[in-house]
Amino acid sequence: MRILIAVIILNLTLVATGHAADIEGSADHPLVPRYEDSEIVAYATEAFTDYRLLNAKAENYGGLEKNHASTIVLEGKMARISYRAPAERSVLEVFRNYENALAEAGFETIFACDREACGGRNFNHVQWSGDLYSLFGDYHAEQRYLAARLKRAEGDVYVGLYAVENKAGGGPNKDRTMVQLDVVELQPMEEKMVLLDAGALETGLSSEGKIAVYGILFDFDKADIRPDSKPQLEEIARLLNDRPDLEVLIVGHTDNKGTLDYNQALSARRAQAVVDVLAGSYGIDAARLMPVGAGMAAPVATNRTEDERAANRRVEIVER
Repeated sequence: MRILIAVIILNLTLVATGHAADIEGSADHPLVPRYEDSEIVAYATEAFTDYRLLNAKAENYGGLEKNHASTIVLEGKMARISYRAPAERSVLEVFRNYENALAEAGFETIFACDREACGGRNFNHVQWSGDLYSLFGDYHAEQRYLAARLKRAEGDVYVGLYAVENKAGGGPNKDRTMVQLDVVELQPMEEKMVLLDAGALETGLSSEGKIAVYGILFDFDKADIRPDSKPQLEEIARLLNDRPDLEVLIVGHTDNKGTLDYNQALSARRAQAVVDVLAGSYGIDAARLMPVGAGMAAPVATNRTEDERAANRRVEIVER
């Protein structure tokens, strides 16, 4: 309600209602209204995922993967909404309306840029790194962007807002201002994975020769083991101490975000990190542990939802 009141006072043309031409199942984000008479042309939400928010100029050609240094990593509930603004509305007009509405709603801008100051073509390529080329691809002369944050007790909210004129595509998008609105609400992940004690690990290895472990946790895109992994590592060490004859593969697995080569290398580094901790902190002979990086090559579920991707992100212990 605060947003809508502010919009009315400022005589802006942002509204929070839906539109008959929106794609089925889509909706505005409750914290950010749309520009009047815009239409939702692409829409996706995830209950919990990781997201890289651009907070600096894109220095490198090659999309998001080549510009990680220009991002901050967020985890939480995400909505990605692509709008087509009405005809004959400039990028600047649409962008300024969003900028004002966000400020009135309490968002603070943490980064903003336009045209070549964003990084020109490099920045534009980051915006359509997924399947949004037909909406935003390869035209950046009038691009404008801002990243903003709303501080809340229940978890901060981050917004990435990108506006550009569509000159590369045809059909109803041609010469129209297109808006990409990404909203991430920070929140803790719902913990569903059960700690596997030494007995459960032994049972899994005895029956199947391998067992998936979800209690070894890493920060997004890193191979540093998080401190809350300690209980699971202690149980693995207890199993290996109880079974001095046991030799195992420590196999890292990822979901399908990123390239094949990148994920294989990341999973290998994570597997090596587990070996290093078991040997260095728990006294397990490193010769009994062989690190292997499987990357995305051996999923246990599809990668279509966050729950399925979470199932694929794991460490497996495999009997040698």
